[in-house]
Amino acid sequence: MENKVLAVAAGYEITEKDLNAIISRYPQEQRGALQSEEKKKQLVEQLISFELMNKFGKEIQLDKTQEYKDAMENISKEVITSMAINKVLSDVTITDEEVKKYYEDNKEAFGQPATVSARHILVETEEEANKAREEILSGKISFGDAAMKYSTCPSNQQGGNLGEFSKGMMVPEFEEAAFTSEIGKVTEPVKTQFGYHLVLVDAKNEASIKSFEEVKDSVLDNLIKENQHKKYDQILKELEAKYGVERK
Repeated sequence: MENKVLAVAAGYEITEKDLNAIISRYPQEQRGALQSEEKKKQLVEQLISFELMNKFGKEIQLDKTQEYKDAMENISKEVITSMAINKVLSDVTITDEEVKKYYEDNKEAFGQPATVSARHILVETEEEANKAREEILSGKISFGDAAMKYSTCPSNQQGGNLGEFSKGMMVPEFEEAAFTSEIGKVTEPVKTQFGYHLVLVDAKNEASIKSFEEVKDSVLDNLIKENQHKKYDQILKELEAKYGVERK
């Protein structure tokens, strides 16, 4: 593939490969915005500025200074250290059998709790709750319209919809009513610290375990990270014994 020259600065050719290398350093979600001709021109100008300043720095012999030598030594140390860590961690591998075994041994960790999807109407008194319930049961008004008419909860604008929730997310009295009542049946008034509720359960989902295929990738990632930490700690202990460390 042709590596098109985009500019020449201080005798150095700036190519499409250089431009793409700059773009690749940005986060994935930002790269699309850098594909316009205007943005590319701005990046090329940055590369030109870089080459001009680099040329100037060499002309005034900054590369001969002790500051430069110290900086290069630090950079070299960082690069070698990073490469050494990558070398150590790259040796860590996890087999499909290990992933499967971890899943089978820890199935309970991949459990999905039982949930219900419900709506409610919240009022201050039991009398108000019974009045709203009678209107709903008689067919005078729908539950959603009754919620908008009577409920003091902000969910009234969504017809009392609370969405899906599991145990432990609601106050005990409300939770008990939601999980024990029949789907589609308006409960008797339920008293809580907030007032009186009418509850209508739209759906129930039994507790379940996520399938192996659903969690395989996340299990693999976690096992790799866990084993990498172990390998890293092990290597550090070996290196400490080999090279010596004196903590003061």
